[in-house]
Amino acid sequence: MSQAPLRTLVSVAELSALLRGDERVVLLDCGFDLADAQAGERAYGAAHLPGARYAHLDRDLSGAKTGRNGRHPLPDRRTLAQRAGTWGVAPGVPVVCYDAQGGPYAARAWWLLRWLGHDAVAVLDGGRQAWADAGHVLSSAQPDGITASPYPLGEPAMPTIDAERLLASLGRSAILDARAADRYRGEVEPLDAVAGHIPGALNRFFKNNLQPDGRFKPAVQLRTEYESLGLDSGQAPVHQCGSGVTACHNLLAMEHAGLYGSVLYPGSWSEWCADPSRPVAVG
Repeated sequence: MSQAPLRTLVSVAELSALLRGDERVVLLDCGFDLADAQAGERAYGAAHLPGARYAHLDRDLSGAKTGRNGRHPLPDRRTLAQRAGTWGVAPGVPVVCYDAQGGPYAARAWWLLRWLGHDAVAVLDGGRQAWADAGHVLSSAQPDGITASPYPLGEPAMPTIDAERLLASLGRSAILDARAADRYRGEVEPLDAVAGHIPGALNRFFKNNLQPDGRFKPAVQLRTEYESLGLDSGQAPVHQCGSGVTACHNLLAMEHAGLYGSVLYPGSWSEWCADPSRPVAVG
């Protein structure tokens, strides 16, 4: 690429310039609605960035549920590598993920591709709406299918922590919960069987990363806000949410702000609360 490698966010103008170049670019539409699992795919079928392929949260960006591993467990890495190949993702090929919900599902795809070891991936700042607001066309045309090799697997390139290790580190690790404040406090729980949060976790609602227009806040502002949380515990911050999706939004925001090294707890609250022996905090 002639410009700096994609790593966190890409603006509409930057993406437009990239698409006008000679380099192949993979676009992933990750739009989703937790209340209607087919809504994102319907919206994609009606209007998406030209050439974009659809990545479904449940089918493509999550693995099989057991009832005790959370609502959106990580997919098997080999399965994900095969899926990435069908999208056209290959080493060195730029990938831009987007959605129409403020970026949480695009951030999940971004994290997963980074986890596979793919560096050249970013989230479109402002998503589909920002693209349309800038006067760029949307399309309902389906891209042609491709036959490609699975993405070559190495060691996982993004760190994770499981419930047992997190339980053992309570009181020492800084934990950030990306859910809305009322869910974090345990006042409401629309999705999981138990209300509350992991003891010691701090609340950072993922939508607080955004400006009113749906774009991310400037990197300097994000850095100031995250540093004000007092995350320096001597260990890497652990990100979690309800099911490991919106936590990726906070992790992306921190990386965009130059705060690297965060760890994802993929099972998040939906896995944590499935075991009654694990402690729960409210308030």
